Amino acid sequence: MEREFNPDRPADFSPAYRDEAWRRLGSEQFDIVVIGGGVVGVGAALDAATRGLRVALVEARDIASGTSSRSSKMFHGGLRYLEQLEFGLVREALRERELSLRILAPHLVKPLPFLYPLTRRIWERPYVAAGLFLYDRMGGAKSVPGQQHVSRSGALRVAPGLKRKSLIGGIRYYDTVVDDARHSLTLARTASNYGAVVRTSTQAVGFLTEADRVMGVKLRDSETGETTQVRAHCVINAAGVWTDEVQALSRQRGRFKVRASKGVHIVVPRDRIVSETAVILRTDKSVLFVIPWETHWIIGTTDTDWNLDLAHPAATRKDIDFILDRVNNELVTTLTHDDIEGVYAGLRPLLAGEDDETSKLSREHAVAAVAPGLVAIAGGKYTTYRVMGADAVDACIDYLPSRVASSITERVPLMGADGYFALVNQCEHLGQRFDLHPYRVRRLLNRYGSMIDDVLYDADADPTLLRPLAAAPQYLRAEIVYAVRAEGALHLEDVLARRTRIAIEYSHRGVDCAREVAELMAPIVGWDAKEVSWEIENYCARVEAEVSSQRQPDDDSADALRAAAPEARHEILEPVPVPD
Repeated sequence: MEREFNPDRPADFSPAYRDEAWRRLGSEQFDIVVIGGGVVGVGAALDAATRGLRVALVEARDIASGTSSRSSKMFHGGLRYLEQLEFGLVREALRERELSLRILAPHLVKPLPFLYPLTRRIWERPYVAAGLFLYDRMGGAKSVPGQQHVSRSGALRVAPGLKRKSLIGGIRYYDTVVDDARHSLTLARTASNYGAVVRTSTQAVGFLTEADRVMGVKLRDSETGETTQVRAHCVINAAGVWTDEVQALSRQRGRFKVRASKGVHIVVPRDRIVSETAVILRTDKSVLFVIPWETHWIIGTTDTDWNLDLAHPAATRKDIDFILDRVNNELVTTLTHDDIEGVYAGLRPLLAGEDDETSKLSREHAVAAVAPGLVAIAGGKYTTYRVMGADAVDACIDYLPSRVASSITERVPLMGADGYFALVNQCEHLGQRFDLHPYRVRRLLNRYGSMIDDVLYDADADPTLLRPLAAAPQYLRAEIVYAVRAEGALHLEDVLARRTRIAIEYSHRGVDCAREVAELMAPIVGWDAKEVSWEIENYCARVEAEVSSQRQPDDDSADALRAAAPEARHEILEPVPVPD
């Protein structure tokens, strides 16, 4: 039976939902099938569902398991794109930033003050001020303060961790930050709440065709190896850096190529840099962000070509040294490799052929009908996911049998947004109700919004779920249970790397709490003792492979180590025979 939208009962990705989704994929006719569970794919699924279309989304691994969980955690217009004269992109992104802050996801997208250190006399201040003036106004109405000019002393008062000789003054301005993986997951759940069928660990391994028209997708369950096929009037290829690989399955020539650019970030403890504000630093090729992340700083990013295994972008010692060298030029306290508690590498899907340097490639997106019934979308940036999703659905209209309504997602709050501001004002009351410190309640609200009741539901029967994890006390045991019961986590990696950010926030990278988390997951997913041990061993081996790759001098040597890591699921797109 098709799910109806019920704002009082959040959609869940439970094991039962997963089984029902598989049945529906193989038995129903859909208007649109989306391939790819990154932010663009789930954004397209939400757009289609809220237009009244029958839509399904399949993801080969986990929601946001690729690029969309490995960004700089910024939801922004992109100051550097002003220098590249991409005014349309910046204007569009700033408008999306404002929508998310005020309406769509205020529980997930947060204002963040930045300091732009000035290093050159006379010309730099008016030059940067003019850019920030445009930045402040291009998005229209805004919910963040405008720029504020400060002297050297004023800059050092808010960021005393910077070297005095590294700046002559500064400009403070505001942007926004987001937990990218949680935001993408919330988009997927919101799409499901409006009727979309969403299924992870489900690979597209081929296309169904009639004459030269694409009529659906051949699928394989990455967990069991089962196969089925899903029929649709149109298919959207939103596979990000895998766009070309998915396109190859159709045996049709694509309209554009996607080029992968590797970005690496390091995570260090908050006490290693003394600052009240985020900092943006210029490099020779791009910019470096120093972003507060609860009890940590995220510092990045690099910007280099990647031509190796797309499933395993590897951070190397060269990448890490680049970040450390650049940031240490500006800091009073030198950061070392010993200070690093987390490292992550991601791949940006850029449109190829525009420039030899990835840092100069356009972040504009492209949509093309590459074959009758098959639409591809690529490029763009995280912040403009909603526009990209709407454009992809618009490109499907000619293949759909009935009239299609216009996009309305700019007026559709994500799950957890409704009532969020009122609940923030009730933190103390909620703390008494749940027997939690108001700080803990506020943190839960900033992760789940008004779904907090659902997150803590199981704690009524088992109060031990209100205890924090022994080796990751930022997170409650209830959050682990909720990640499996409602958020579709199938593997230990899904919980430690994306439902939580334990993999980058603790020096043990999740290894020390792997058993506790696996044992909380086991009753819900049906693991026995042997499967629990396998999950733990598999996760620990992946962490060791990542850490080992970070000791390697370059991409080639690191990629060999990462590619050798055990997999929780199949990741290679390869055709398999599926009955027509």
